[in-house]
Amino acid sequence: MVVLAASVVSKSGKVLLSRQFVDMSRIRIEGLLAAFPKLIGTGKQHTYIETENVRYVYQPIEALYLLLVTNKQSNILEDLETLRLLSKTVPEYCLSLDEESIGHAAFELIFAFDEVISLGHKENVTVAQVKQYCEMESQEEKLHKMVMQSKINETKDVMKRKASEIDKSKIEKSRGDRGGFKALQSMGSGRLESSFSDMSIFSNGSGFGNGSGFGLSTDIDSFSNKSKGLYCIFIFTNQFLESLKAEGEVILEDVQPKAGNTKVAAPPPTDPITLTIEEKLNVALKRDGGLSNFDVQGTLSLQILNQDNASVQVQIETGGNPGILFKTHPNINKELFANENILGLKDPKRPFPTGQAGDAAGVGLLKWRMQSVDESMVPLTINCWPSVSGNETYVSIEYEAPSMFDLRNVVISVPLPPLREAPNVRQIDGEWRYNSRNSILEWSILLIDNSNRSGSMEFVVPPADSSAFFPISVQFSATSTFSDLKVVNILPLGSGSPPKFSQRTQLITENYQVV
Repeated sequence: MVVLAASVVSKSGKVLLSRQFVDMSRIRIEGLLAAFPKLIGTGKQHTYIETENVRYVYQPIEALYLLLVTNKQSNILEDLETLRLLSKTVPEYCLSLDEESIGHAAFELIFAFDEVISLGHKENVTVAQVKQYCEMESQEEKLHKMVMQSKINETKDVMKRKASEIDKSKIEKSRGDRGGFKALQSMGSGRLESSFSDMSIFSNGSGFGNGSGFGLSTDIDSFSNKSKGLYCIFIFTNQFLESLKAEGEVILEDVQPKAGNTKVAAPPPTDPITLTIEEKLNVALKRDGGLSNFDVQGTLSLQILNQDNASVQVQIETGGNPGILFKTHPNINKELFANENILGLKDPKRPFPTGQAGDAAGVGLLKWRMQSVDESMVPLTINCWPSVSGNETYVSIEYEAPSMFDLRNVVISVPLPPLREAPNVRQIDGEWRYNSRNSILEWSILLIDNSNRSGSMEFVVPPADSSAFFPISVQFSATSTFSDLKVVNILPLGSGSPPKFSQRTQLITENYQVV
């Protein structure tokens, strides 16, 4: 029996994991795995497929296939036994049998496959033995960790001892018993803990450090030698992180927050009254054309900074779109809104709640929803055309935006098959970025207005199935909405003048995809 490869593939044909046990080129194994989904028939009971050169032995595991590629001379009974053992091994390393879990546990699964199959032949092992072999503890690693921990503990002891000695010397100096300790006036135990390098002034100076009263020179030298190992590990770690950053990986560093390093937040409202009109867009476009889902959900929220301005009513103006259904808050006077488009509390004597300047949520007054099957309502359409030519796949993507909105910060995220290097982008209207960790190509357009209502991008990747480039996710924002709702005026219920107010309007995408 000779097993050529053990693989995990999705039912759409996407290769999630593959381990080869004989020498074969990457093109050959990719070709064998790409042909497998096309050979699977429906309504058949057996789980093997034979071609002219190889045999596929597979087993469905939820939404995936566990697949063995063997030669035709192998014993199919042995192949099935190997497949059963692998099917019991995979759930031991993956909490859920989906693409994400397989990706997270890829290396552990490869090591487990190596314990089950050696040079194409099945090993006489059980699932428990495979887990034991993969989790085998190293005595050298344990010893190394123990040595490192002892160095750390010894370093801490030296720090405490030196701090105690400095404190004692300060007490003696304050009593005036010894006058030769003036150098200690500017030194404290806290400085010693923060920087041991500063202690070199005692061993090289002309003060008490040249004597043997405290033995600082000898102890500091021994501490310096013991801490060299920790310093080398720190330098190596920094070099390793820098190399990962150079390869495009995102490194989350544990640093202390500093002034200026914090993320700049949106400016808080400064006007006495702020009204926020926000619409969230959920759209699902079909890759072959057409609209699968179009849903707009909007809210109008009110934020009042001072209690003096809380007794008011809000007069609004709607765009008159018959497809939009408005719904007021239970405490809002519905008749007043229906007759005069004024939002006020049922109890006029009751003021609106007030909030701090940092509370951006405000109080919800009105919400609305709109659904449609009219494709002309979509603010941005995406067309993706993958085509295979030889050993390459050419992908052309274009966008079209009607004149109803000016779109800002547009990001079109295209999933790609796993690649060894970034795709070859040959033409683009805008900018692009390749996320190697998630295998996503991000196409960014800062602003889409009347000057660029349409645009395109073309890139080249190795041969891949067209379904590998979907679903395409889109993000953008706009300063106008479908409802075209506007705040006309703020009406005070008292005798004072109308308070100053501001309104913010935005349309954002919540889930916008081409599926």
